[in-house]
Amino acid sequence: MRMATSKDGTELAYDVSGQGPALVYITGATCFRRFRPVLADVGVFATKFTVYNYDRRGRGDSADVLPYAIEREVDDIEAVVDAAGGRAILYGHSSGAALALEAAVRMPDKIDRVVIYDAPYVHDEAERAAYAELAQKVYALLDEGRNARALKAFLSGIGMPRAFVALLPLFPGWKTMKALAPTLRYDIGITETLPPVERFASIQVPVNVVVGGKNPAGMQQVARELASAIPRAAHRVLAGQDHMVSAAALLPILTDSAVDN
Repeated sequence: MRMATSKDGTELAYDVSGQGPALVYITGATCFRRFRPVLADVGVFATKFTVYNYDRRGRGDSADVLPYAIEREVDDIEAVVDAAGGRAILYGHSSGAALALEAAVRMPDKIDRVVIYDAPYVHDEAERAAYAELAQKVYALLDEGRNARALKAFLSGIGMPRAFVALLPLFPGWKTMKALAPTLRYDIGITETLPPVERFASIQVPVNVVVGGKNPAGMQQVARELASAIPRAAHRVLAGQDHMVSAAALLPILTDSAVDN
C-alpha cells in the first residue's frame, strides 16, 4: 500500500500493479481497491498497463476530509496522477466515469486519454424524479446508521438483480462495503443530474465513451449524448456486456488510442 495526499490533506491509499503506460482506475459506487471484482479487473489491466488502483475518499484505507465536494474528488484523481509521474490514462467505471470526465475538463495537461464505461447520469426528468426518491430513502437509512439496508436499497433501486443483492452479505468484502456506505451520498450527488454536456464540450483530450450492449435504453442514451458533446470522442457499444463489464472485453479499448473525430 502506498499513500498520496490530496489538496485538502486527505490521505489516499493506492496500489501499483503491472508494467506499461500509467492507468488510473476510478471505481464506482460501493467499490474499493481490494474488492474482489476490482482486483480481478486490475489483474487483466496490468497485463498492458501500470495500474494505479486507489481507494476513493471515505473508502477502504483512504481518509475523508469534510465537507465533500465533487471538486475534491477531482483533486484526489490529480494526486494519484501526480503519484504516477504526472501523466496518465484514466479509466472510470460507473460514477467513476463521471469523475474521469470532470478530471478531463480540469487537467487536460495531465491526461493522455480517458475511457469511461456506463456513466450513470439520469437520462430524463422522470428518471431524475425516481432517483431523487431513491436518494431520500438511502439518506434516511444512513442517518439511522442502517448502512446495510442503505446499500441494499441503493443497489436494488438502480436495478441490481435481487438475488445478487441478497447474496452480498456472503461476499468477503461485505464488512468494508458497509463501512463505506456513507459515500453513497457522494455517488448519488455525482450522478443525480442530466449529463452536463455543455461543460463536457470543452474536453480536449481523446475520450472513449463505452456502454454495455445489455444495459437499459436510458444508459445507452446517456452514452450517445456524451459522445456527441465531447469533441474528440468515440462511442463504443460492447455487445453482450452489462454494468459488470468483463475486463477482458474492455482491454482492447483501453489499449486503443484511436478515437472518432
